[in-house]
Amino acid sequence: MLKIAITGAGGRMGRMLVEATAADPQAQLVAAFDRAGGSNIGRDAGEPLGIATGVNVQGVAPADLAGVLDGVDCLIDFTRPEATLAHLDACVARGVKLVIGTTGFDADGKAAIARAGASIGVVFAPNMSVGVNATFKLLEVAAKILASGYDIEIIEAHHRHKVDAPSGTALRMGEVVARALGRDLDAVAVYGREGVTGERKPETIGFATIRGGDVVGDHTVLFAGIGERIEITHKSSSRMTYATGSLRAAHFLADRAAGVFDMQDVLGLR
Repeated sequence: MLKIAITGAGGRMGRMLVEATAADPQAQLVAAFDRAGGSNIGRDAGEPLGIATGVNVQGVAPADLAGVLDGVDCLIDFTRPEATLAHLDACVARGVKLVIGTTGFDADGKAAIARAGASIGVVFAPNMSVGVNATFKLLEVAAKILASGYDIEIIEAHHRHKVDAPSGTALRMGEVVARALGRDLDAVAVYGREGVTGERKPETIGFATIRGGDVVGDHTVLFAGIGERIEITHKSSSRMTYATGSLRAAHFLADRAAGVFDMQDVLGLR
């Protein structure tokens, strides 16, 4: 039985993770954390879902997490970069494996995650959905086939509460396509257009961002050629896809003592 802890348990994603863990016969929720002072502190983590988990949500500052990880095999974290990095330190200190669904890390944050992989098993992915990760593989194949004569644009849409842009998933799509084409995404990405921009440079990969309403997550990669367009799209209608993927990642780490992996590793798509 895999013993799971969840951070941000009172948030939208946290509640989905609690539900997915409770439904997994091979996993057990043993701890749930949220920011101190939250309205759910001291209440059963499953109460908002109408289920009883027997685990009350604890209000713990990120820097204090190491002291409350006893008996935890794997922590699942969908919070904010600064909190996740503090949680990462706690997991390294206690030898707890970590699934990271948080996005928006800078280069230093990504380097810290890579260093942690020398001590613990980590799955770090911008999107835990099995369908999204299948889409990444399709994009790799399409990019190689459509390597010449097609302009590439990535369009993503999320709910009004999302704080980073472009989404981590959109950026990973760009990385997958750029790598397949032998390009450096940092050198060819265009993140916004306004005014007289001149003609489109053929090697660029454009990004367009939409924020509004309650959109869970839509991503489209457009390959625009002369006389035809190919669109590869993934649309999420529920955060549960991310939660079930995260549980799959946690099970993947069960027999891996150390290393940094992503969902392509989890799904055997390498």
